[in-house]
This record gives sequence, C-alpha cells and structure tokens, in this order.
Amino acid sequence: MATRVNPSLHDELKGFGAKDLDLCYNCGNCTAVCSLAEEGSAFPRRIMHVIQVGAEERLRHSVDPWLCYYCGDCSAQCPRGANPGEAMMAARRYLTSRYDWTGLSRRIYLSKAWDLAAVLFVALFVVALFAFFHGPMVLDHVELNTFAPVRWVELGDLVMAGILSFFLLTNAARMSFWILREEGAPPLRLSAFFSAIPEFIVNFATQKRWRRCGVQQGKAKENSRWLTHLILVSGYLTMLTLIVVFLRWFQTDVVYPFYHPQRLLGYYATAALLYGTVAFMAGRWKKRDEIHKFSEATDWMFLILLFLTTLTGLMVNLFRLAEWPMATYMIYVIHLAVAVPMLVVEVPFGKWSHLFYRPLALYLVKVREISQQAEEAGAQTAPAAA
Repeated sequence: MATRVNPSLHDELKGFGAKDLDLCYNCGNCTAVCSLAEEGSAFPRRIMHVIQVGAEERLRHSVDPWLCYYCGDCSAQCPRGANPGEAMMAARRYLTSRYDWTGLSRRIYLSKAWDLAAVLFVALFVVALFAFFHGPMVLDHVELNTFAPVRWVELGDLVMAGILSFFLLTNAARMSFWILREEGAPPLRLSAFFSAIPEFIVNFATQKRWRRCGVQQGKAKENSRWLTHLILVSGYLTMLTLIVVFLRWFQTDVVYPFYHPQRLLGYYATAALLYGTVAFMAGRWKKRDEIHKFSEATDWMFLILLFLTTLTGLMVNLFRLAEWPMATYMIYVIHLAVAVPMLVVEVPFGKWSHLFYRPLALYLVKVREISQQAEEAGAQTAPAAA
C-alpha cells in the first residue's frame, strides 16, 4: 500500500525538539540498548526512520512514541549523537498537537509567547471574577468562605473540570481513532475494549513499564526517578480530588486538629507535590541526566505552575491559621489564578496530557492484542467446525 510522504515532517519535528535528527543514519543501536524493545521489534528505531522519510500518516497512527519513557540510554549510546530519546519526546509533542482539534496545543508547543499568553489570559480572567464578584471581606478574623463562598468555588471547579475533561477526552478520541486504524491492525472485538480496562487503570496509577527502563545498563537511578514521578502524581491526584470532589470538606473555616484526615491528606498532597516538582526542576536545571539535557519551555511551564500552585495553597493555609485576613484573601486569589490556568491550559493542551495519553496508548495496544488473539482462536476453530 502506497504511503504519502510529507517532505517537511523532518523539519517540523525539529520545531518540537528533535534538533539532532539529521545525524541519525538508522544504525539500530537505539533499539539494541533499549530495555523496552521487544524481541524482533524495531522500537524506537522505527520512529526515527518514519520521521526521516516523512511518513506523516504512519507517525500519526503509531503508538510507539508513547511506549518510550525517555530513560536516555539510546541517546547516551548513540554513536552519532542523534539523540533519539529527545526525538521520541518531540514525536509525543507533535502527536499531542495533532490530537488537539483546536490547534491551541500546536501553538503552545511552538511558541513561548502563546504558552505564556494563554496562561496569563486565564489567570487574569480568574482575578477579574474575584475583583467583581467576591464576597464581603471580614478583617477582624479570617472568614475565607465569606470572601469566596464555597458553593460558588465548587461550581467553578465543576465547570473547570468539565472544560478540562471535554478537551482532553475529545482529543483522546481522535488519538484512539487514529491508532486503532493503523495499517495491519486486526478486526476489533467489542469485548476487548472491556477486557483491556485493567491495563489502563494499572498503567495510569503506576506507570509500571517505567521500572524496566535502564535495566540493560544497570541504572538504578531510573527506579528512583519512577518513584519520584509516582509520588508527584499521587500528590497531584489527591489534591485534585480534594478540591473538585470534596471541596466543602477541604475548604472550611473550621480549624481541625492536625490528625484529622482532611489535614493529613492535604499535607501529604502538599509534601508530595513540593518534593516532586523541586526534584524534577532541579534535574532540568543541572542537566546531568540525558532526560534533562534538552528542556523545552512547555517542560518548565507545567512544573513551575504546579510548584506555585502548591506553594500558594500552603501559604493560604498558613495565613489562615495565623489569622491574617487580608493576606489570606489575597493569596487565595493568587492561588486560583495560578491553579486554574495550569489545569485548563497545561493539562489538556500541554505536557501533562501525557499522564492520560500514555496509559491510553497501552490500553489500545491491549485492545488490539486481545482482538488478535480472538481472531487467531476463531481461525483455528473454524476448520474443526467445518
């Protein structure tokens, strides 16, 4: 079957970070050293070739970029310094921009100004809402729920969650449609979509494949990096659940004792987020590991916003406990002016979308695998039935 070639794909991927792609002569060393490459597989070499020849449609239908966790072994061992690990990262950025039907993701990845402008626009919108619609400010003591009534903040959280989910899920639907239509894929079985659900849940919760990274090179550091990422994600999901689902329990003017579950969960989420964001920002700043040597603006933007969201949230709690009314109200507005654009802009359109796309890709692989097994089983029983 003929494949339409896009001659500009090679140069386009450079804009997404694959700046050393010209150096690759497809020797296959990246596949040889990759701990995730299966026997007989051309992963990750296949994607390098697809990009170089401009096979845009094959790249769009491919699941390979999402199977890479960027341990850096392939880049460290590349004899030409073509940096295949960053090329795979660039392919994920490119695919994220293609899944997004609004075009915003592409603009964010290719322009620092667009990324910053989108974040500032949403932040200023949040500040404007509080400027015009905040409640009375009690100044002799802290009444946060008078200044920002929890029922209205809760409604805003639900609207934000709806917007986030709408864009993320519609983009994910495009991703699924393209991947499942890959050339040579088996006929899909409806039962496979249900049978493969545990694959999505396990990989979403644990990113377990990451633990296999670096095995061939004996790199124990990958396990520590996986654990740091797991702690960060657990803190992020805990905090997101508290503010979206249990806000009335979490945002309260009642000062609970330290051992109360509300405070313990909040403190765990805060500690996990601060530890994870600082660890990853420090790694990108020091650039000692392959995974951190080449950082795009979008890599920094989400980490900075998540760190500031956590820091300002902690300050809200400290100012509230210290009974500083005006400081509490002001930092609360700043907190939401950072948190809302992080969730509305960076999650569905930026780097953090990989938290959803990667387990989804593994789920789709499992759907095809189950469908293939069912097809083969049916082919074996057909002659016997005849």
